Amino acid sequence: MDHPAPALPATRPVRRRASVAWSVLALLAALPVAGISLFRAVPAEWPLVVVQILSFTPWVVLPAALALLLALVGRRLWVVISTAVLLAVQLFWLFPLDAGTAEALPAEAATVPLKVMSLNSEYGEADAASIVRLVRDNGVQLLTLQEHTQRLEDQLRSEGLEKLLPNLVSEPNDDASGGAVYSAFPLEAAGLLPGTPFRMDVTRVLLTDSASGAKSTLHLTNVHALPPVDDRIAQWRSDLGKVARQAARPGNHLLMGDYNSTYDHSEFRELLDSGLSGTSTGGRKLVDVGTVSGGRFSPTWPMEGLPLPGIVIDHMVTTPRISSGDYSVHQVPGSDHAAIVASLVIPAG
Repeated sequence: MDHPAPALPATRPVRRRASVAWSVLALLAALPVAGISLFRAVPAEWPLVVVQILSFTPWVVLPAALALLLALVGRRLWVVISTAVLLAVQLFWLFPLDAGTAEALPAEAATVPLKVMSLNSEYGEADAASIVRLVRDNGVQLLTLQEHTQRLEDQLRSEGLEKLLPNLVSEPNDDASGGAVYSAFPLEAAGLLPGTPFRMDVTRVLLTDSASGAKSTLHLTNVHALPPVDDRIAQWRSDLGKVARQAARPGNHLLMGDYNSTYDHSEFRELLDSGLSGTSTGGRKLVDVGTVSGGRFSPTWPMEGLPLPGIVIDHMVTTPRISSGDYSVHQVPGSDHAAIVASLVIPAG
């Protein structure tokens, strides 16, 4: 007696349902990525909440990668393509090809090497011994401090900072508006940017290379922009605009400190683009040393307090004739900001 062949299990509908489920999960992961990408791509004056979210753009690469992984499991071609494009966009922003680069100088051009460091000391609470140790261990010749106080200045003196960097231009204050510049080279106060709640002093640094005797003047701006919070966002934009106008002046410029903005803010990128029309830059973008050094995942804030993903809001920005290297980030006890350190090469003259 013949028996009917057993029916094959209905695996295809189950597989199809699984494919749909994975694809739906991929789209759910991709949705916030797409929203942030839209805000990042359009250089508008976004409202406060968007500006703050954009600060964390580098970390969006993680959900973008997860979305692509889920899409690959789901094997829906259009979902795979969509999530792959989103991930590619995040990687482009993480390692931007449009970042400014230093201008190549002639081989015979005279230059002055300079090691620089900047730190927001958080109301002067940064550990003075750690600051002096960083200066000594890294051979720092020029140091800027934001939120500088008289108490911190006294502590730095007792720790021996003035033996390493004997020249000082200082305006201490207890309300976060204070600033200081310590230098191995002579300093000349050259005023400050007008109309900013935090002091942003401009100082001429008179450089001399001890090996070659080459000399140069560096125009240093100690940057401390207002943070983009509540109704102060307009002042934040104004502060960045004033830094950009300072950078457009003739000469070699270093504008370093706490910008309270990241490379993902269009306002900061506009500051870098201001060099394109500057007479002192030869029509080239200003250079964000951290970005061109691959430091987008080397956060400078917050180093304490809320467990937030770290972001880069402290920057060294230079005119394009200044080249840079050896960029590094260092945590300093007592401050919610990290110190940033780099080597610069300044054209003579």
